[in-house]
Amino acid sequence: MFGIDLWDASLVPALVVAGLGGILSFLSPCVLPIVPPYLAYMAGASMEDVAGGRAARANILRAAVFFVLGLSTVFLMLGMAASAVGRILLIYQREMAIVAGLVIMLFGLHFLGLLRIPILYREARFAAQSSGGPIGAYVLGLAFAFGWTPCIGPVLGAILGLAAQEGSVARGMVLMGAYAAGLGLPFLLAALFLERAMEVMAGLKRHMGLIERAMGVLLLAVGLMMVTGAFSDLSYWLLETFPALGLIG
Repeated sequence: MFGIDLWDASLVPALVVAGLGGILSFLSPCVLPIVPPYLAYMAGASMEDVAGGRAARANILRAAVFFVLGLSTVFLMLGMAASAVGRILLIYQREMAIVAGLVIMLFGLHFLGLLRIPILYREARFAAQSSGGPIGAYVLGLAFAFGWTPCIGPVLGAILGLAAQEGSVARGMVLMGAYAAGLGLPFLLAALFLERAMEVMAGLKRHMGLIERAMGVLLLAVGLMMVTGAFSDLSYWLLETFPALGLIG
């Protein structure tokens, strides 16, 4: 497509992992509880108005859209940077995959409770003032993506590791776009159905332990596949099982 090898079957498993990683990041203990107050703050409304259905739905949705655009901007930039570094170090791509895979597996063990990494309990948040308008929401999205490290950091690092293996800036950005979609679309759905979403989120809080373990399993699986080269094997299997994938791109 336009002279760029942007899409083939080898990208499919990585896209699935990136999208799932974004969803799990949204459900993580650091993100899920702050979604309603963030949406209310960005829309210039109080939590009482939001809970009572008195906040303007259009303002909440507009704020959510610009917030997601802000965090997506950062993720796409990170994907571009990781892929550019991957291209420069292409000769050491296999070694990079092994090292990155081992680090990601350590993160997985952390979320499973088998290994505690103290730095992951620290939060590095940028203080950003919101004007209650689109620009303020966009800036808050930028700050969120840069600073909310304890829960999304390990998952984001795993996706960046996959992006670095692509050896193509365009493909790396597509991969990070999938992660941004997995994290951002639930924000938009929560803004669109905020009262119902608040009820669902309250129920999900009781299952945070299970969500953390799911994150751990995902990270262990991704790390193991990077170390063993199983992503390539999975790509070949996809091509053999679904030959039509070879015609895409």
